[in-house]
Formats: sequence, structure tokens, C-alpha cells
Amino acid sequence: MRAPNLTVQSKPVILGGPPIPGAKARAPWPVHGAPERKALLGVLRSGKWWRGGTRKEMESSVTGAFEKAYARWHGTRHGMCVTNGTAALELALRAGGVEAGDEVIVPSLSFVVSATAAPLVGGVPVFADADPETYQMSADSIEALITRRTRAIVLVHYAGYPADLDRITKLARKHRLLLVEDCAHAQGSQWRGKGVGGWGDAGCFSFQMSKALAAGEGGIVLSNSDVLAEKIYSYHHLGRIESQGFYDFHRLAWNLRMTEWQGAILGEQLKRAKIQTLEKMRNAARLTRRLEEIGGLRALKADARITRRGYYFYVLRYDAHAFAGLPRKDFLAALHAEGLPVGSGYGRAIQHNPVFAEMRGRGGKSVLAGAHTPVADRLCAEEQLTIGHTCLLSRPLVDAFADAVERIKAHAPELAARAREQAKPAAKKKKSA
Repeated sequence: MRAPNLTVQSKPVILGGPPIPGAKARAPWPVHGAPERKALLGVLRSGKWWRGGTRKEMESSVTGAFEKAYARWHGTRHGMCVTNGTAALELALRAGGVEAGDEVIVPSLSFVVSATAAPLVGGVPVFADADPETYQMSADSIEALITRRTRAIVLVHYAGYPADLDRITKLARKHRLLLVEDCAHAQGSQWRGKGVGGWGDAGCFSFQMSKALAAGEGGIVLSNSDVLAEKIYSYHHLGRIESQGFYDFHRLAWNLRMTEWQGAILGEQLKRAKIQTLEKMRNAARLTRRLEEIGGLRALKADARITRRGYYFYVLRYDAHAFAGLPRKDFLAALHAEGLPVGSGYGRAIQHNPVFAEMRGRGGKSVLAGAHTPVADRLCAEEQLTIGHTCLLSRPLVDAFADAVERIKAHAPELAARAREQAKPAAKKKKSA
């Protein structure tokens, strides 16, 4: 049994209580040091800052060495680094054969580019709902949306929690659909002992600054298909075909090559990420146990098929009833007053972004006409809480979060009454307007 915590027994900061020890503890991000400096200086002195040329030259580069190591970590045969995770998704869809007017089933719960990648290559986004227990794309929703016009599925492993790859890969095979895994949140995640990104036709990752493996910007496309890997190479390299002349261009394509600077950073960051992933898992398990004891906040359900989880968000499900009816926004305000970095994901389902308001598909039909995602809408509006993955690198911060939740719950009736009083002037103002 834990010893009584006097700070927990006091009032929350928002009610005039003392700060919780550890609430300001932050792990540095990104973690870097002598290995990164050495790697960057090696590129500087080499004079080879560009990563281009033939496939063989690319593979022998600093970035090529990272590609091989990263592909091994996720259990795939091929890896091709690109400029960013958004480009990775567009590249995978184009190389996979998505053409103008093809329908692409996309998530409603993710960052916006998981859906905008499809129209950027001519496809039409079709929005799938979320599973209420896992927050991942619902296999039932995906299956209900498949039509004769469906060409691909963009499957997101939201927050680093793998989606149901057993069911969704079977659906893709049954209907002969391209399956692109958006793994921007899921560096290091595994399903049944095999890395995400290798279950579908292509796996796309981001190395943007906030990600669990960061190089400022950058991305990679993984694949186990020789045919798709050749097309990915060509489309990222201005349409070159390896067996043809260097100045012969055969496909309308982009220049999406990563620089050697980023490859050098990523090679060292990968070594750190393998250790950090396990540390985050340990601290997440610690926090989950504490919150289960307190009640009112639940982590996403445990699934034995998830054999390793690379966190981007640590996601919590908020139950207002357990906190005397305290609205989520006021619960968040109480945590913010404690100095804790917690949010509510991306705030809304993807399709509610203005970019989709006037978007049209086949026959001029609005892409929003069939978008019905009540689960995702409810999760975004009422339930979801998110903690960034870097917080899981600080055990003092993890403990402070649990302590803060415990004392907020102890004073939930007072906080709920306070929230109701504060809501009255706003309601009167709205009525008079």
C-alpha cells in the first residue's frame, strides 16, 4: 500500500492548493549528444550532402544504411526515405495505382494528412468511423464503406496503438484493395511480433520533430513487395527507372529524396528509439495501474496481439460521471492549472476541417455526403484525453499526473459546482444575444 500523499490530499491548484511535485518535470526532446554531432560532422567532412544517383549509390549512403536498419526493425524487406510523412503517403498511393476518381477509405480520427493524401493524388476520401474501445479505424465501418469504386484503404495506427490488422488485412485481400498503413504515430509498434508497416502493401512513417523518432522532418515508406518498391524508388526520384539511363524519365513524379544530414541524425536516433520505446512502455504501464486504482480515466484496452507499442499519444478515456459530472474541458483546465501537458488529440474528426467542405468526388458529389462518424465525433467532443509520448520518458511527470488526477477527483463535486456557476453568465449572454 502506498504511503499517504499529503499533496494529493490538498486542494487542486485551480482551487488554491499547492503545486504537485514533479508536474514541471520534462524530459528533453529530442534527446541528442555526441553520437549525433559525430554523425553530422561525418557528413559535413565527406562533402556528400546529397543522397541521389543510382539505387546502388543510394543504398551505400548514410541514409541508405538507416533505411536498412529501420526496415529490419519493422520486419520489412524494403525502405525508401523521403522528405516527410505526408509525401510518404502520397507516394505510396500513387505507386500503388490510385488514380483520379478512385475511392480511398480513410480514418476520421487522425491528423488531417491521413485523409488529404488521397485527393492530392486524385483519389476521393471516404471517412470510416472509429472503434469505441480502441480509437482505431473500425473494421466494421471500413467493410460497410467498400464499393466497386474503392481502390485503397489508408489504415492509421492512431497514437501508436495498432489497429485490428487481423481483420483489416483480410478485408483488403478479399476485395483486392491496396492497403497503406499510416504509421506516423507508430514507430516501433508491433502486432503479433511483427512491426506495423509490413502488414499491408506499404507502411508510411513520419520523422517530423514531434514524432517518437525525429529528424526535424523526413519520412520513410516500407514494403515487402519488390514491384511496389521499384515504383516507390522511381516516383520519389523524378520518374527514373533503375535499368534505364540516368537522364531518361519515365513517370510523372516528384523529387522526394532525403538529405544525408537527416539520414545521419536518424541513424543515431534509431538507436535511442529502441531504448526509449521500452522505457515509455514501462512508464505507461505504471500510469495505467495508478489510474485504474483512482478510477474515472481509462487507458485504451489491453490487447495481447500488440506485442510492442511505440507511443505518440498516451490516450485516456474520460468518464465525467466519475468526476461528479465535471465537463471534460473543466477537467482539462484543472490539469493545466497543475502545469501538466495534456490535451484532447486533434480536437475534431478529420472531415470537419474546412478543406473538405467544398471537396467533390465522382459526379460532383460532396465527399462529406456519406460521412457518418458518430463514435469519432463523440470521442473528440467528450471523451478523449491525450498525453504526448515525451511525457512517458519522465517517471516524476507520470507520477505527478496520477497524483493530480487523484486530488482532482477528491474535489470533483466542488469543481463541478464551480464549473456550473461559471457557465451561467455565458448561458445568459448567449440567450440575450
